[in-house]
Amino acid sequence: MSTGSTAPKPGDPGDRTGRAAGPRRGGSRSGRPPRGGRLFREGTPGGPVLRLFVRWVRRPLLPAVRLWRRNIQLRIVAGTLLMSLGVVLLLGLVVIGQVRNGLLDAKEKAAQSQAAGGFSAAQDRAATTPSAPGQQDGARAGASVNWRSTLVEQLASGGQSAYNVVALSLDTGDAASRGARASGEVDPTTSIPAELRHSVAQGTDTLQKFTRIHYTNGKASEAGLVIGKRLNDAEGTQYELYYLFPLTQEEDSLTLVKGTLATAGLFVMVLLGAIAWLMVRQVVTPVRMAAGIAERLSAGRLQERMKVTGEDDIARLGEAFNKMAQNLQLKIQQLEELSRMQRRFVSDVSHELRTPLTTVRMAADVIHEARVDFDPITARSAELLGDQLDRFESLLSDLLEISRFDAGAAALEAEPIDLRQVVRRVIGGAEPLAERKGTRIVVVGDKQPVVAEADARRVERVLRNLVVNAVEHGEGRDVVVKLAAAGGAVAVAVRDYGVGLKPGEATRVFNRFWRADPARARTTGGTGLGLSIAVEDARLHGGWLQAWGEPGGGSQFRLTLPRTADEPLRGSPIPLEPEDSRRNREQAAAGRAQENARLTAVPAQPVGDRPQLAVPPRLPAPSRATVDPTALPGSGARVVARAAAENDGGGAGSATADAHGNAERGDGTRGR
Repeated sequence: MSTGSTAPKPGDPGDRTGRAAGPRRGGSRSGRPPRGGRLFREGTPGGPVLRLFVRWVRRPLLPAVRLWRRNIQLRIVAGTLLMSLGVVLLLGLVVIGQVRNGLLDAKEKAAQSQAAGGFSAAQDRAATTPSAPGQQDGARAGASVNWRSTLVEQLASGGQSAYNVVALSLDTGDAASRGARASGEVDPTTSIPAELRHSVAQGTDTLQKFTRIHYTNGKASEAGLVIGKRLNDAEGTQYELYYLFPLTQEEDSLTLVKGTLATAGLFVMVLLGAIAWLMVRQVVTPVRMAAGIAERLSAGRLQERMKVTGEDDIARLGEAFNKMAQNLQLKIQQLEELSRMQRRFVSDVSHELRTPLTTVRMAADVIHEARVDFDPITARSAELLGDQLDRFESLLSDLLEISRFDAGAAALEAEPIDLRQVVRRVIGGAEPLAERKGTRIVVVGDKQPVVAEADARRVERVLRNLVVNAVEHGEGRDVVVKLAAAGGAVAVAVRDYGVGLKPGEATRVFNRFWRADPARARTTGGTGLGLSIAVEDARLHGGWLQAWGEPGGGSQFRLTLPRTADEPLRGSPIPLEPEDSRRNREQAAAGRAQENARLTAVPAQPVGDRPQLAVPPRLPAPSRATVDPTALPGSGARVVARAAAENDGGGAGSATADAHGNAERGDGTRGR
């Protein structure tokens, strides 16, 4: 087996997708990417450019988005301004519409009155002007044109640029052009709409239309109102008379109203924004103060309190917050005092018991040495007394160590060590127990140095606990100790093939004095504090102590340490779930079955058709370090339930994954 980093297994913390091992669905074993797959999408033209563009656009917006999410005062003021803007725009549109309609209505009434008077005056003038008898058609047409020109001049003389008058003949062509008369250099062809002329020519009613008035002297066109009517001149010839009223004054008035409303709206929005900012500040400031004090309370500064002024709701909130902080401080002080008393009690009792224990030990040693002179029952009692005294001394040592961890007095003496030497010492000490159990201890990955800055005494204690537990619970099967190093981490995994773990046991196994089998006698096994001390030793190094297990398939403990002290861990070079677990074996068997089915589906070809090519051996998958989602153990462990039809020997059988199909990292293992 390789000593380097191994590929993460499904469910291991390094496998973020949680997919099972084996052939990919939809993929081709010939190396071609699947249709519509990831390779096809990544090769689409414009994809990288689009991602770069989106990243370039998002980069300057990230600070603004972060400020928007974290500042409630900004959100409230911005919302107030947006709603105020909507209200101002709505009111502005309504007011401008009302003013516009009012101006146009007033202008329309005045224009209709003025045009009605002009039409009446033109009709009266035609009725009172005698026609010259005996004139030819050409002379009559010329007289009609002259009469209309005079009429236009007289009617427009009272306008004083308030309106213009245009007289047009009903005929088309050149005659109409010669018959067109207009005041104020108005261009009648473009100023009077054709639809209006057609309507006027068809009836005798007064018609009107809003249009634009154009001039022949280069003056800019302007909006206007055209009112026209069909009349008869002094010769009885029909013609069209139009009044053109410019709307320049109304446009100026409307522009003034728009400017006034815009200025007033802007001033109102600024004023509303300032008011909202000040009002929200009165509410947000105490909330921010409470948040800051809560952060300081969580940091351990329990004497922090809010400043309360007034008697309003905010003041009551501050008083309630201060009472809560005071009660919390009292409770924490009581708990600290109780914990301190408990730690002192455990430490004092442990120390006080050492003196009588030493005396009892001396007496027991004397009795044990003289047991050959006793009867068999007394000799056996002397042996039991010695064994239980050894257990008692071990329990006292563990209690003292636990009390040091609880008091925060445990110190780490880190120095560069080679874990291979520590493993050899641990295995050498466990060899007598392994020989009695009929267990063989196998070391894997000890070809290369595995160096890390660690406390050799504490690491040796952790590994001794794991190896001894594996031998005791391995039921005479082999125990595999695996070492690996990759990146900034080193790891030691201890694998046994014993009874394993039941679902739910892994999350409680590191509790003090917890046992997987409550029916087991307390006189067998360790003191019940070994794994608790091992977890504290791992945490003291900034490392992880994790476990995996399955019923009947054994378990695996993994100790991961940083290469350099105080360096945060990002992964482990050894997967938490071993390669020979039931689930991995089943997945590998399924993959081989699919491979065989695919090969048998290909028809065999005669040897003479084509030469046979040598098939190169399949290369192993590239290894990569696993990545754990969190840095602290205790978030759960991977425990596989035992299937109904599995075999009890060797851990063969089916494995059941957890709800997510992942091997989660955690501190849970067997109770030892």
